[in-house]
Amino acid sequence: MSVTTDITAEVSAAELQRLLDAQRAAQSADPIPDAATRRDRIDRLVAAVLEHTDELAEALAADYGNRPATTSMEIDILGALQSITYTREHLEEWMAPTTAEAGLGGLIPTSIQHRPKGVVGVIGPWNFPVVLVFAPAVEALAAGNRVMIKFSDMTPRTAEVFARAVATRMSPEEVVVVGGGLATAQAFSELRFDHLFFTGSPKVGRLVATAAGRNLVPVTLELGGKNPAIVGPDGDIADAAVRIAGGRMLNNGQVCLSPDYAFVPASKKQEFIDAYRAAIGTYFPTFADNPDVVSIINDANYTRVTGLIDDAKATGATEIVIVPDDERHRLPLTEARRIPPTLLVDVAADAAIHGEEIFGPVLVLHTYDHIDEAISYASAGEHPLSSYWFGGDTPDFQRFVLNTTSGAVSRNDFALSYSNDDVPFGGAGMSGSGAYHGKAGFDTFSHHRPIAQSDLPVALVPNLLPPLTPERVAGAAAMAAGAVADTVSRLQG
Repeated sequence: MSVTTDITAEVSAAELQRLLDAQRAAQSADPIPDAATRRDRIDRLVAAVLEHTDELAEALAADYGNRPATTSMEIDILGALQSITYTREHLEEWMAPTTAEAGLGGLIPTSIQHRPKGVVGVIGPWNFPVVLVFAPAVEALAAGNRVMIKFSDMTPRTAEVFARAVATRMSPEEVVVVGGGLATAQAFSELRFDHLFFTGSPKVGRLVATAAGRNLVPVTLELGGKNPAIVGPDGDIADAAVRIAGGRMLNNGQVCLSPDYAFVPASKKQEFIDAYRAAIGTYFPTFADNPDVVSIINDANYTRVTGLIDDAKATGATEIVIVPDDERHRLPLTEARRIPPTLLVDVAADAAIHGEEIFGPVLVLHTYDHIDEAISYASAGEHPLSSYWFGGDTPDFQRFVLNTTSGAVSRNDFALSYSNDDVPFGGAGMSGSGAYHGKAGFDTFSHHRPIAQSDLPVALVPNLLPPLTPERVAGAAAMAAGAVADTVSRLQG
């Protein structure tokens, strides 16, 4: 088994095509692998990752500048294990053909075969570069496919370890990992996969979808968005602040599910600020030299996030920096790429921070006099990946669910649906299309082919061909008239 020596080197379109052709040929030789083969591939891929956990954690720390090994282990390296166990346990059940209702009033028995699509391409992001290629790859293998992975070029050390790890257990005809930068990503997106799975920003997602569309390759897009966190009139302000702060500060805010802005009752604004400040202080008693702090991934993103803060302040926002007093003069730290936990209050409507996902330790705080103001604001923008509500299962909450659209909704905690392997995970509109996790992932990477059968003594299609006898003309007219009458009757009833 071999892998590219320099994972940062661009991979030519010809080499990518060669890898694809090799996987397609292998798939043709075994188009519908049995459950034992699929489970063996999953187990070997899992073993490849688990045998290199320490190296992966060290590489992630080096790529970020600082990222605690425990954070990488819990979320990025081991984060998919529960979902993988769920998939393994249900594999035969999902693979089994399902019976559909027989067609033509019970005359045509029909079943649905769940067969592999073929070769799946997976393009991963930088914020959780391991789990967000590992998890979809496992689900693609569970569906019986081969997998090509394009690792993020923003985490090159992790890419090198991951590619080497996979190569120790998997043949390139089963799973292969490539690195490279923009040129490789473009060429990868233009390959004629049987399915292409992308996790990243809406900006890049458009490019991937456009490239795939030229080959009519179906695409799953896992994107992000401006996730709202609304504290209802009955919500516990202190408890909500703790949970919102946790969701905002995970991976130092570099999470597609993190809340980007919060709404609280105007009368409880200061109470929320005080509680949010206290919560951050609990998570990070110090910040400037705290080894538990995850660095912003690179200089470009550090500059982008600090620029959003500066723009908000320039347009009238109040900045609340939440660090010990003796650290205020030291932060932000450009060389270490440490942006302090920040609340932005009274942000102008035209501030740039309203127009893009923050992806940093910054939360915008809004207030409302009536809850419908918050609901209307959340419903007016692009659909986010996740929405959060803090409070009871009240009519206000039900009105929020009814009048807004998002990939998922969590009440009273962070990313609840993401942890449930029995429900699909995906966005809506600008936050993505398609879904995965558990059976949703199996279904995404499967072709669901109906198989209809007939033992009738006569063929069906001649009844639709000439000659158009007077009896047929009259029969069609009578059928149309009857359908119209039935529809009108239902409308009047």
